Amino acid sequence: MVDSPVYLHLEPGSSPPDVSALTPFRAVVIVDAEVSAEWQSLVSDWLVRSGCLYMMAWGRNCSSWDDSLDNANLEQFQYGEIPEDRFVMTTWHDNQPLGEALWFCKHNASHPTIALHHTVLLHISAHSDKPELLKAYAEA
Repeated sequence: MVDSPVYLHLEPGSSPPDVSALTPFRAVVIVDAEVSAEWQSLVSDWLVRSGCLYMMAWGRNCSSWDDSLDNANLEQFQYGEIPEDRFVMTTWHDNQPLGEALWFCKHNASHPTIALHHTVLLHISAHSDKPELLKAYAEA
């Protein structure tokens, strides 16, 4: 399978785009900027509602993204039972080079019940770095 990721750049505080055409997908959240807890919660909810079924976080305070996505997934089902095909897998990759997190995404990030055919590189930063991040993914 050739995996051509979709690069999405989000400036902190901005509104996320419609990515429903990619459902279901895996996402690497690359956090290069400080964000508010409220905006992080909004983006986490957007990822869950958009069909992200496996989220890997890397960068600033990445473990909080793991918690935030888990909470958004629980909220989606009123803190009750989450159906297997809607359960969002989450990992964070603190103290690892970005290349290792991208390698993990490319080679290990699979959902137990749903095939994920798309990968989103969600870059949270003041500035886009599309060519470098797509190159890093290709080399992972």
